[in-house]
Parts: sequence; structure tokens; C-alpha cells
Amino acid sequence: MRRKFIAGNWKMNGDQELVRQIAERAADSAGEAELAVCPPYPLLPAAASQLPFGVALGAQDVSEYDSGAYTGEVSASMLLEAGCRYVIVGHSERRTLYAEDNARVAGKFQAARQAGLIPILCVGETLAERDAQRTEAVVGEQLSAVFDAVDGAAFQGAVIAYEPVWAIGTGRTATPEQAQAVHAFIRGRVAERDGQDVADSLQILYGGSMKPDNAGELLAQPDIDGGLIGGASLDPEGFLSIYNAAAEG
Repeated sequence: MRRKFIAGNWKMNGDQELVRQIAERAADSAGEAELAVCPPYPLLPAAASQLPFGVALGAQDVSEYDSGAYTGEVSASMLLEAGCRYVIVGHSERRTLYAEDNARVAGKFQAARQAGLIPILCVGETLAERDAQRTEAVVGEQLSAVFDAVDGAAFQGAVIAYEPVWAIGTGRTATPEQAQAVHAFIRGRVAERDGQDVADSLQILYGGSMKPDNAGELLAQPDIDGGLIGGASLDPEGFLSIYNAAAEG
């Protein structure tokens, strides 16, 4: 049985006090689910030193390059040395605001894996693409770019987060049935390429405005293995209540 996994993406938010509050509450919330936080780069050292045992550290992005003249970029090996276990790649804000295409996202995914980090690959469609009934086509293309870039089982030891772009930061949320349908599609595509064993063990998170009041219903779906939490992860009590819902489920 797959363990539930809750990861907090702070985006360009947070400070030392938020690190302290999350660390304090997480120490009292140990459960059967996995928990990770992904703060901005400058807060990684503070989080690495304060987070209690069992709470993993992640970064929000990574360069596809190992080293070189890439001002402002951070390599996977640097993140590993900073104490990171996870790294988010292909978040919709990176794809839209910074024009990261599927090929570049796949390069970042591969760089993370080669360095020993666990990539959390974000996939998802815009409202226009959903209205045009292109959800599976768009998500399929995003997955295919990674399949093409990685030899062997691409998603062995990785994580996928389905984030409908139209539900991020808008207050709108896919219904549990809508989210489940896409999660099942993703698992099916991974089974076709990487095999059923990889697909069965793959953690697929929901990343579209999961909150304390809807977490339980979403997490009850058979193919939703956790959440990639944005805004709600900045509220320590709310974030840990989502985690507790996962741990109790």
C-alpha cells in the first residue's frame, strides 16, 4: 500500500518564523504519512537545521545543468548538499511565467534523478485545455517528455503531482471525481511505459488548492496519494491538519 505524502510549496513566501512554527508543530504531528516542506532557497539551511526527524526538505526548482556560467541557477548537487531530499520540477508557474517547456522540465527531472534527489514532477492543464477536452492529451505530452529523456523506468522512485492550472491560487478545486480521473489516467500511462509494479508504487499527489476542508474527500480517492500544498502550507495549523488527514487516512 502506498504511503500518503503531503508536501508544502511555500513559493516566494516565508521567513525564519514560519520555519520555526512549522518545525514546532511537525514535531507533535508524527504519523504514518510522509511530510516535506519546500521553502525558498535562502531558507533551506534554517529548515534543514530545525525540521524534526522524519520531515523531509525539498526545493522548488533546480537547474538542468550540473555547473557552469548560469547566473542565478542552483544545481541538483548543491540542493543535495543543502539537505534536500525532494525537488519540484515543472510547476505550472515555472512553465507559464518562465516559459519552461516540456523538454526543459524533462532535463531538470533527469538532473535531479542523476544527483540522487527525488523529483516531484508537476503536470496539469489550463482551463482552456480542459474546456477543449484536452486534459489527457496535455498531461500525456508532459509525461512523454520525461519518458523520452530517461532510460529505463522513468518514474521508479519519483513522484508526480497533478495540478490543474485553473485550480491553483484561484480558490477553485477539481472535484474529487475529476481529480481521481486524471490520477488514474497518469497511473495508467506510467504502467504502459514503466510497468505495473512501478505504477502501483508511484505516489501521485493532487496540487490544486487542497485545503483542510477538502483534504479528506480528495485523499479518500484511490489514486490520490497526497497533496502538493501551496497557499495552505503557509498556515502552520492548517498545513498540519492536512497532514493529519493524510496520516489518519
